[in-house]
Amino acid sequence: MSYGKDTLLKATQIIEGRRSKAQRIQLAHHMEVTDKIPEITKYEAKLAETGLAVVKAFGMGKDAQDYIRQLSEMNEALQKVIRTTLVENGYPENYLDTPYTCKKCEDTGFVGGYACECRIQILKDIAKDSLASVSPSANCTFSNFNLDFYPLPADNTTGVSPRKRMSEIFEYCKCYAEDFGTDSESLYLHGATGLGKTHLSLAIANTVAENGFRVIYDSAQNILSSLEREKFSHNNSGEREKEILDCDLLIIDDLGSEFSTQFTVAAVYNIINTRLNRSKPVIISTNLTKNELEAKYTQRVTSRIIGGYTSLLFLGKDIRQIKINL
Repeated sequence: MSYGKDTLLKATQIIEGRRSKAQRIQLAHHMEVTDKIPEITKYEAKLAETGLAVVKAFGMGKDAQDYIRQLSEMNEALQKVIRTTLVENGYPENYLDTPYTCKKCEDTGFVGGYACECRIQILKDIAKDSLASVSPSANCTFSNFNLDFYPLPADNTTGVSPRKRMSEIFEYCKCYAEDFGTDSESLYLHGATGLGKTHLSLAIANTVAENGFRVIYDSAQNILSSLEREKFSHNNSGEREKEILDCDLLIIDDLGSEFSTQFTVAAVYNIINTRLNRSKPVIISTNLTKNELEAKYTQRVTSRIIGGYTSLLFLGKDIRQIKINL
């Protein structure tokens, strides 16, 4: 599982912010308590002495075992005295503890050299927020995908029931999202407009991101525009291109809706070919037919999509129009 620099930086800033806040609160509590209960300072000084004595005792060899035990008992007794004194003066017994958000890692983000659960959750939340910033992802889940909008009678062209076909596609996409791994297959979602391709793409994105994978989702227009801006900027870092080529799952929505130029055609080929060579999954949704795709992007692009992606043909009537007429 991988995350971009921006996501990692945001996570670090959030965790550092939590730690700094907790330490400020603890300092303020300490100043308040020692001002009102001066004897606390004396107990803390004795605690510091026992702590230092324990460190020195480790150099005494096996003779230090009993001494260290005595120091530990003294340390525990002093801590108990401090807690009792706090309660007697109207404070909670843990008032001088540092109120870390995560007690497990003490707001460092790591435990024993491994990422703490709190850090993993923060990364997931940032990824989900990133999806929400470019799409209505919160409104597009598997739970609110309504198969009732698809006709039950067989389609005149294909001879297949749209509802039956979409039920199969729905289950396939749901399993795909739940079982997603970096070696998952690429998907080619195609069919007429308004049939739920974007909805299911976002439902997959939400689930995959929730499971800790790095997902980039955006329209073809936005992805290609961002690459073009980066390509022709004075300080081209290549960071956006690297994110698009390296993320765990790339979802390109509405391929073919962008204004076609020599640059966009080359960029689409590079994305598809590079990720295919690296066995990195892509989900493409488009309203274009195979012939329209080939006319827009050339046979080199189309053959890689048709030959290397799992094809899911969406059937039915424009759901947006059905909802308007309800």
